[in-house]
Formats: sequence, C-alpha cells, structure tokens
Amino acid sequence: MVGRSRPLEHARFTSAERRVIVAHRTPRQVQGYLRALAYNWEPAGETLRTFRAVVRRGTAHCLEAALAAATILEQHGYPPLLLDLESQDNLDHVLFLFHGPAGWGTVGKSRDAGLHGRRPGFRSVRALVHSYVEPFVDFTGRIVRYGVADLRTLVPRCDWRLSARNVWAVRDALIAMPHTPIPTSDTGYELALRRYRAFRARHPKRQALYFPRRGEWW
Repeated sequence: MVGRSRPLEHARFTSAERRVIVAHRTPRQVQGYLRALAYNWEPAGETLRTFRAVVRRGTAHCLEAALAAATILEQHGYPPLLLDLESQDNLDHVLFLFHGPAGWGTVGKSRDAGLHGRRPGFRSVRALVHSYVEPFVDFTGRIVRYGVADLRTLVPRCDWRLSARNVWAVRDALIAMPHTPIPTSDTGYELALRRYRAFRARHPKRQALYFPRRGEWW
C-alpha cells in the first residue's frame, strides 16, 4: 500500500495546475496550500470536486482537499492514500495519509482547527487516529471507526484527479469500504463533550484550540 506511485503525464495538467504542483513538493507545503484556500461551504448544494476544480475555484472542503493533496503529492512520489474517520453522527472527515521517515502523518482541511493535518511522527495509523479523537468531539461528533484507502484501487475507473464533474464514486466507495472500530473511553468522551459545550457557550464563534499535543499539528 505504501509503494511509490506512478504520476500522470505532465501534459495532462493545465499551466495553473502545474504551477501548484511544482510549488508544493512536500506534505508540509501542500498543507500550507490547503490552509490558504477558502473553505467550500457548498452554498449551491453538495459538491465533490477534483484537484482541477479546486485550483480553478480556489475552495475545498475536507474530501476535496484530500483529493487535491493526493493529486499533488502523487506527482512527487507519494501513494494516493486517504484516511477516512467515521463519526457516530455520520459526519465523517477525510484526510490525505502519508508515511515519512519519522512515521505516519496527514494533510487536510477542515472547518475546525483541530482536524487539519498532522506532522509525520506517528508509529501507526491507529495512533494517528487517536490524535483526532478529542478534537473531533463537538455537539454530535465522536470517532467510532477508521479506514485507509488507496485511490488507485478504491476507484480504478474514476478520474478522481482531473474530472470536471463531481466524483461521487469516491464518496460512495469510502462509505462502502471496510473500517476498523476504534473504541474510546465513554468517560473521556463525556468529559470532552462537557468541555466543548462550555467552551462554545462562552465563545460561540471562536475556534477551539484548547487541546493538548498541538505540537503534532501542522
């Protein structure tokens, strides 16, 4: 699963896309690129855009950002892996997953500060997922399962890199693929939920940044 990836031919990309690819060669650089994009709130209805549409529109939500990261970093030798975090409220979160010299890491985008990417340093994917458990807790969210997918085999006939259309096949395949349960403490969850509710009551619009181990975030 973590072998080298065969990139698309350079000519398949537009000049604007090539500039993005050339300027962002590392996961850290791609994380910076995604952070600078506006969040796609889908004001006209749900979307699932590829890297091509993300570059053209300058916006992305979490799965669109993961597809963009996979496309960019595949050009620099990274396998196009996705990490899917399943929540009890069916509001999942998807990130680009990679393995570096120091361990596993992620690149991603979210409405919530604690759900962006993680620096590569986790000894296992499971340990990496645990770093998202507390930041995932809001009024309804709680991670219950996770799955890892290689886009080359998950949706082999879908143009998830450059299609001009919404690529719903990626979403459907992520939902259908096997996921691994990740039990978490009920007591810990209740404490995190109370802390979130109290914070939100005091700060209705502020980003929650009170989590420990923020040094693991990009």
